[in-house]
Amino acid sequence: MIRLDDDFLKGSYPPVATPFKNGEVDYDAYAGLIEFQIANGTHGILVNGTSSEPSALTIEERNRLVSTAVQAADGRIPVVAATGSQSHAETVALTEFADKAGADALLVVTPYYIRPPQRGLAQYYIDLAQRTALPMMIYHIPGRTAVSVELGTLEQIMGRAPNLVGIKHAVNDLGFATRMLAAFGSSFRVFVGLEELSFPMLAIGACGMMNAVANVAPRQVAQLYEAVRRGDLQAARALHFELFELNCSVFYDTNPIPMKYMMRRLGILSSNEHRLPMAPATPELEKKLDDVLIRAGML
Repeated sequence: MIRLDDDFLKGSYPPVATPFKNGEVDYDAYAGLIEFQIANGTHGILVNGTSSEPSALTIEERNRLVSTAVQAADGRIPVVAATGSQSHAETVALTEFADKAGADALLVVTPYYIRPPQRGLAQYYIDLAQRTALPMMIYHIPGRTAVSVELGTLEQIMGRAPNLVGIKHAVNDLGFATRMLAAFGSSFRVFVGLEELSFPMLAIGACGMMNAVANVAPRQVAQLYEAVRRGDLQAARALHFELFELNCSVFYDTNPIPMKYMMRRLGILSSNEHRLPMAPATPELEKKLDDVLIRAGML
């Protein structure tokens, strides 16, 4: 595995939401969201993650979001581009664009719907890694993709892809996180992908979080990482419970429906527009989320 700088790919890397305006991507608003993240202590950003609704975007729109993010960040924080698709050809095209556009690292989701065998999954990532020198991570979210990555498959990939440096682990499985860190060492980047597991996974050695909730509470999420990093588990535990209801609320409906409503309610977004088949929050959900924000002291 290639050696990374100690502070690189560590901390809170929110999957920044994609703003829409009258059905089109609002790139100016997207650049504003990146400024909002930087101002609130976020350590890096993820472009075209699940919370960005990438499956509702064209390849051209995904690529332009990467370019917008790189330009907006302007070297102040790292930009990780999520370049995965269900299609190998699309993933290659997205990866090659992100590499040339100046992304600092890549996150590639396991190809969804296909349900490939583990040997095919290994060859998929080995092939992609040979097409770029950028640090690459796997996005492991079987609840969305219907495919899991086995430890032996990771070992096979890393044996032939030295730029495979980590994984976003969005599975309720602390045991697998421990096995990965035991097998590959503390330099292997394990990002938390499920909000409720942030504190426990950080405590066993995860490098940071790629959590949707940081779109609405970026400072608290970044502070949770910082508390664990300095060994202040009491402060981290307090933040864990402070964020707990917000973390849960992100999944009151399909992500990012609740999150986009809360972003609009807090003035972070001007609207909570989606593309079909996604849809805005219902009035009942809006009331439920308003109550969460009130109890969190944010309204």
